[in-house]
Amino acid sequence: MGTPKSPLPLIISLLSVGMLAVGATTYYLVQTPNSQPSELELLTERVKEQNLTVRIEANGTVEPIHSVNISPQEPGRLIRLLVEQGQPVKQGQRLAIMENAEIQAQGMEVEARLREAIAHLEQEKINIPAEINQIETDLHQAELNYLQSQARFQESQRSIPKQIDQAQANLQSAKSRLALAAKRAERYQYLSQQGATALDQFEEKVNEYQQAEAAVFQAQQRLEELKNTAQPQIDQLGASMAEAKVKIQKQQLIFKQKKEEAQTQINQLKAQIEAIQAQLKGIEIKFMNTIITAPFDGIVTQRYTNEGAFVTPTTSASATASATSTSILALARGLEILAKVPEVDIQQIKPGQQVEIVADAYPDQVFSGQVILVAPEAIVEQNVTSFEVKIALINGQEKLLSKMNVDVTFLGQPISNALVVPTVSIVTENGQTGVMIPDSEGTPKFQPITIGMTIGNNTQILSGLKKGDRIFIDLPKKYRKKEEDK
Repeated sequence: MGTPKSPLPLIISLLSVGMLAVGATTYYLVQTPNSQPSELELLTERVKEQNLTVRIEANGTVEPIHSVNISPQEPGRLIRLLVEQGQPVKQGQRLAIMENAEIQAQGMEVEARLREAIAHLEQEKINIPAEINQIETDLHQAELNYLQSQARFQESQRSIPKQIDQAQANLQSAKSRLALAAKRAERYQYLSQQGATALDQFEEKVNEYQQAEAAVFQAQQRLEELKNTAQPQIDQLGASMAEAKVKIQKQQLIFKQKKEEAQTQINQLKAQIEAIQAQLKGIEIKFMNTIITAPFDGIVTQRYTNEGAFVTPTTSASATASATSTSILALARGLEILAKVPEVDIQQIKPGQQVEIVADAYPDQVFSGQVILVAPEAIVEQNVTSFEVKIALINGQEKLLSKMNVDVTFLGQPISNALVVPTVSIVTENGQTGVMIPDSEGTPKFQPITIGMTIGNNTQILSGLKKGDRIFIDLPKKYRKKEEDK
């Protein structure tokens, strides 16, 4: 056998022929516009760069910012309804009037009692000071009487001993004159018996003696009288003075009691007036409560009852007007959007985020909004978890109405030059996310990737691919069959 030839020249020849064939085919494809794409081109797409705008879509409804059911404070019959459904109202504007004739009558009765109590107080303010002044006058008079009694008592204490001393001196003087008259009468009796003097002169001396004797008797009587009446008079004056003092104390007590009673009486009358005023205030409040007013600026969204119906003070409302109702009407203020965002998208929703709003009633018009609140707790409906998001309306308030259905699109931050692939190309293998890329022979092989956001039909690629890489969006039939046979 001969020595075998080297296969290298043959391999080089085949490669050259292959390269020429590929080049010729490529040239033909480029130069021939009507050439058909290969299976690989039909089944794959290239990774591309594009600018992305995050758009998260959700459904929502137009809701009032603030909505209340208007009910009366007390149950009663509605006699007047002053507004209609859809009517705008201002804060404090009258909405309805409840029956209040009985309350008005009570108010008139209490007002009459109040006027009477005030008149009584004013009269007592005149009478009581007059009575106090009279008692005070009586007290001053009693004090004056006491001072006079005291003066008379003190005067009698000073003067009566002097009078007794004077009477005693008068008695002694009378006795001295009697003794002198007795001596003279005795001497003239002797002279008369001797004939030395006339009888008339003797009789004159006897008369003087008798007069002196009478003067002694009178002086003695006066002294006895003074002695007998002095102490009783002093005692009587002392008793009068003590009585006057007791009367002063009594008048002082009456004066003090009257002043205290007067103040108490005035306070009681004032308290009575205050109680009546409080009662009247309560009736006024009840009367004002029969006049139903708007608690804020808003629009009447519902009307639940008619004039003549009996309304109870509750916060719920019947769906239609009837003979009895739990509310008169519903009032709403402002509009906002309440949207339900799926759990998978909620991490991309932030307060302040811009929102596009399209209402079913205005499908060709886009309104603007802004996220104001993301609910901190999810809601689950029919095994679907979502979060409520409140959206403030920037425009459209004049067109949108409460309870309208809307579609909302949350706009995220734009991403420049993002790598994207069709979402359908993403697969999972052994719990790992990736795509199928063609190998050198065009056979699909798994390529792990890291994905970002999914926007529409495209998904952002963070790592694992580069721009221009081919990825399968559908697998070749023979590969699918091979995968099915495994």
